[in-house]
Amino acid sequence: MRKVGIIGAGQLGLMLATAGRSLGVEFTFLDPADAPPALAVAPVLTRPFDSDDGLAMLAACDVVTYEFENVPVPAVEKLARQVPVFPPARALEHAQDRLREKELFEVLGIPVPAWRAVSARHDLAAAIDAIGLPLILKTRRLGYDGKGQAVIRSRADADAAWRRLGASPLLAEQCLDFDREVSVLGVRAGDGEIRVYPMTQNEHRDGILRVSRAPAAGDVVARAATAHLQNLLTHLDYTGILALEMFVVGDAVLANEFAPRVHNSGHWTIEGARTSQFENHLRAILGLPLGDTTLTGHAGMVNLIGSLPEHPAAFRAEGVYLHEYGKEARPGRKLGHVTVVASDAATRDRKLSNVLKGLGN
Repeated sequence: MRKVGIIGAGQLGLMLATAGRSLGVEFTFLDPADAPPALAVAPVLTRPFDSDDGLAMLAACDVVTYEFENVPVPAVEKLARQVPVFPPARALEHAQDRLREKELFEVLGIPVPAWRAVSARHDLAAAIDAIGLPLILKTRRLGYDGKGQAVIRSRADADAAWRRLGASPLLAEQCLDFDREVSVLGVRAGDGEIRVYPMTQNEHRDGILRVSRAPAAGDVVARAATAHLQNLLTHLDYTGILALEMFVVGDAVLANEFAPRVHNSGHWTIEGARTSQFENHLRAILGLPLGDTTLTGHAGMVNLIGSLPEHPAAFRAEGVYLHEYGKEARPGRKLGHVTVVASDAATRDRKLSNVLKGLGN
């Protein structure tokens, strides 16, 4: 039986291990948390992500992957000298630093909003002059779900934003008046085969993904987004699932960021695609044939943020699927998600609307 080591034991690790059951795979996780979600399905080594003994135990696996992008790169590089690790550390390095990420997009000809690196207060003033207002000031590292960001709408906002974020290297980015946000997920095998899921349209609130719908409309946009994703996968000599998040302005797409891992905007694939993103990630890193990425219907997802439904049975109706992560409730925390699948977009949207009403949204 093949054994997969996973750095991180959150909900993504839980869903990876659940998908691995049908493949006959065993799992070992490395995570310093006391009771992470993946503990419900597999052993967890309760040690720091870069601990020597924890990494040594993971090295006994056949292959290692990770479920979040803030894994220490030196730990991944050290582990990769002992056991295959996918995705490659090179992808992790770019995804962890917004400056390196933007530079990579530009090297590959992937359009991005206007941006400037900011390391001093005068750099911020220069960025405002060059980009214009409003703009978003972001930490280069460790920002996710809207954290580490400040919107500057007037020059009077700049000092407060600098005081809040200026202790870290920053990036100033054009605040786009975009039409919608989309993501495209693809999986690349070790032999270079690529399969791409239908484009997903996403709705965020307070920087956190709330609702996803697939397939997203717009053939021109989907073709462009898919081409950029394929270019990125090939350039990085990537193995596994990668998600590319993009802004849509008319028929143009501009890259926001990429995630070198299974992704929240692809949770609908568990029921909504013939092979989920989780199974396909495992297939890729284990050298198994990639699965079919076509839809089983029109799919959607609602994140459960901060609390779970009071009456869970209502969220297990026909074509509606409740997934709970086993996490302690607290404001802003992702505790689970609900996916829906229907034969047409209108029915899917009605199901999503009913889920949101049931959650009080």
